[in-house]
Amino acid sequence: MTLAVDESRVGELVKSLSRKMLINGEWVDAADGRTFDTLNPATEEPLAAVAQGDKEDADRAVRAARAAFDENAPWRRMPHGARGRILHRLGDLILEHLDDFALLESLDNGKPYAVAKAADVPLAADLFHYMSGWATKTEGATIPVSGLDPAQYLGFTLREPVGVCAQIIPWNFPLLMAAWKLGPALAAGNTTILKPAEQTPLSALLLGELAMQAGVPAGVLNIVTGFGEAGAALAAHPDVDKVAFTGSTEVGREIVQAASGNLKKVSLELGGKSPNVVYADADLDKAIAGSAHAIFFNQGECCVAGSRLYVEEPVYEEVVAGITEQARSIKVGDGLDPETSMGPLVSQEQFDRVTGYIRSGRDDGATIFGGDRVGDRGYFVAPTVLTGTREDMTAVREEIFGPVVAAAPFHAETDVLPTANNTNYGLGAGVFTRDIGKAYRTARRLRAGTVWVNTWNVFDASLPFGGYKESGWGREMGAAVFNNYLETKTVLTDLG
Repeated sequence: MTLAVDESRVGELVKSLSRKMLINGEWVDAADGRTFDTLNPATEEPLAAVAQGDKEDADRAVRAARAAFDENAPWRRMPHGARGRILHRLGDLILEHLDDFALLESLDNGKPYAVAKAADVPLAADLFHYMSGWATKTEGATIPVSGLDPAQYLGFTLREPVGVCAQIIPWNFPLLMAAWKLGPALAAGNTTILKPAEQTPLSALLLGELAMQAGVPAGVLNIVTGFGEAGAALAAHPDVDKVAFTGSTEVGREIVQAASGNLKKVSLELGGKSPNVVYADADLDKAIAGSAHAIFFNQGECCVAGSRLYVEEPVYEEVVAGITEQARSIKVGDGLDPETSMGPLVSQEQFDRVTGYIRSGRDDGATIFGGDRVGDRGYFVAPTVLTGTREDMTAVREEIFGPVVAAAPFHAETDVLPTANNTNYGLGAGVFTRDIGKAYRTARRLRAGTVWVNTWNVFDASLPFGGYKESGWGREMGAAVFNNYLETKTVLTDLG
């Protein structure tokens, strides 16, 4: 295999990276000295031993963040423009380390190096650049009072940071999810504790190094690596004001329960089982390519993966055949191989989950294309198309989080929309059609936080992202994200 990077660079980068936690501006071991191995999912071999934080380490990080949020601390007293310049500088530093971040994402997560370099890393930098401008735009309002003498009473609002924010991120887009969480929280003036997924901690550690280089003061950004107990301790901590979580709906429910002790604010970006509706009047070449991208991008490890495909009956066979051919052409392999377009799943646990759902689909009577293990080591699964599906199948109802799409035909617009909405999730959805009226009607009726029309998996820092129903609370990105990280204070003054 020819590597996309110099093989010596792989070892150098991992060796140079801190394996400790970032607490109060210092790299520290876990309180009890424990470590855990993070694995390369393409080889199943250890990459690095990383500090394994737990409840005591979470508490240390919260205390540091609380001190950094003090009214007299540098972060609170810093002019908003200076805070924005630090975040912009962090975005610049991410781009300066583009190759390193892409390499870490490929090694730790498995995704193709070329994809991380073209998408994950630039989008993370853009998020910090975009959010840096909001640091000076958290404005209140002067409000005319309706029942009082306006010459005597002045009413206005202030927008103030929530406080100490615990931010727990998943393993599918490690750097990008860290940026989505940290960018707005820091722009709003909060202090943070970032808990990366135990499967993919490495890019977060490099981000912490660069944040300090950019000028983020000690204690403003803390990073606690470890397993679920560290995240649970943060969610339950009485001195955390806000918890933001991206991950499964099951764990999201646990976060809500843990946060109830002090009724801390909670935002959640959770699971999905996104419907993709292809009408017979669509540009079929675009629909086939877009639908394949919707499910096979990032190994299908996307919360908005277009995993339920509904195709209007006259073109059903053609579209399914086209997507199957696209699946057949995908090169599955090590993310460092420049010819790879789909890497391994992130872990043995995820491999078992995805292959279990494929077996379930077969047992329930679906016809399977793909679904086989690729190679004899690493967590590789071939892209998979299920046909002959029914709505009561487990593989159709439940989130798989892998490269598996369940296809079914439909007869009319009025038939497909109730079926598309027949899910407890509501994160993403899509429609392919040349009819702008039909596209609009469908987008309006699909109950999802994002609806793509004639495309999929297109994001921008300016566009809010989040879910309906059990896909979460609140929104990421855009202006809407600041509802997660700012309090509104009303001030009424008697001027007499």
